Amino acid sequence: MIKLDELVEEHGVVGAQVAVLHNGEIVDMAAGVLNNVTGEEVTTDSIFQIGSITKVWTATLVQELVNEGLLDLDRPVRDVLPEFRLADEQAARIITPRHLLTHTGGFDGDLWHDTGSGDDKIEKYVELMADARQVVAPGEFYTYCNSGFVVLGRIVEVLRGKPFNTVLRERLIEPLGLRTAATSHAEYAAQTCATGHLGKELKPAEKLMTEGDAPAGSVLAMSARDLAAFARMHLDTGEFVAMRETQVVMPNFGLGGTQGLGWIVQRYADGQTGVGHTGSTLGFEAYLRVMPSAGIAIVVLTNGGQSLPLVRAVFQKVLGDLAGVTLSTFPTPPLVPVPVDVEKVVGVYRSAGMEAHVSEGDGGRVRLRFVALDHVFAALVDDEEREFTGLRDDALIAVEKEDGYHPVIVLCGRDEQDRVKYLHWGRAARRV
Repeated sequence: MIKLDELVEEHGVVGAQVAVLHNGEIVDMAAGVLNNVTGEEVTTDSIFQIGSITKVWTATLVQELVNEGLLDLDRPVRDVLPEFRLADEQAARIITPRHLLTHTGGFDGDLWHDTGSGDDKIEKYVELMADARQVVAPGEFYTYCNSGFVVLGRIVEVLRGKPFNTVLRERLIEPLGLRTAATSHAEYAAQTCATGHLGKELKPAEKLMTEGDAPAGSVLAMSARDLAAFARMHLDTGEFVAMRETQVVMPNFGLGGTQGLGWIVQRYADGQTGVGHTGSTLGFEAYLRVMPSAGIAIVVLTNGGQSLPLVRAVFQKVLGDLAGVTLSTFPTPPLVPVPVDVEKVVGVYRSAGMEAHVSEGDGGRVRLRFVALDHVFAALVDDEEREFTGLRDDALIAVEKEDGYHPVIVLCGRDEQDRVKYLHWGRAARRV
């Protein structure tokens, strides 16, 4: 039995929902508050933003197009969207839907264009991508890309002849009988909606993310039960099995994940595999894990606080009891640190949303400070300097824990001066 109220209290989480799918049935629970100012309690019908878990929904709509013979994942995006433009014309000509689904398009992935809330918001977003720069060549390696999923959302719109929100509702939400799912900010008003909380002070977020990013995860919200029902659909039909197959090996962050079509494929410590996704918006953290071999899905939705320790406790209890799964442990700094070639690492690295400033530290360590370049990351990045030491020849690890684990940064490539070319923490940032 999960004692969610005790976990919320222990880990300082504002509010949480949990839903567990097993043997075709869903059990759900809730604890904490929707907003720490109003004190209104979370119920199992409350809705939370699910963030980038939306990418699995978008990928599902894309897979339906593939299954119907309406889309070829390996033909250029321009076959469907002739207007698709990037700063690098050669890249724009060859990028395919498979590149987008696997985060290997290589272009700026965090572009927060405010294109309003009308039916043309995604079309306008894609038009504004003409200046998006290429960080790496298409297909070179994985680098997380929200913008690519917005392009996929536009492909869905064009091939279905309807706005993305409408397609979501007609093809997934209504057939599944989901009562709480909200596909726009306007629809939040019809539900009891949680508020995200930010920073160490856990202040209620004052803004919502822009709706033009909806296919990547800026809007979709629902209860944990409804998200578990979506996962059940993936277990009950063979139409989406291809989405669970590894397409790309990610950089080695120490947890063994690979990338499928939308889904992240996860290997646990005992060798069992499953799929899942995690989502983050302003003050929300959402987690979905699925074990197809055991018919199990777990959803945890939170709206602020130290969510990861709570989530790990829930996952270990449920997956351990029902499937005998042992969670992988997070990497920790080695007792004898791997030497860091400091001169080859120090510098400034830039991604679309932030810069990473690396300077020399003490005793062969380096110091790293993230600097936000836009309003979204400004709300998420605290601008504090942190110490990193060597984990492997190609990786650094934080000396101190952050949110319950030691973050790992992978060092990728070398420039003409034999310096590290990219820092990679899921997103690749290029030396500038």
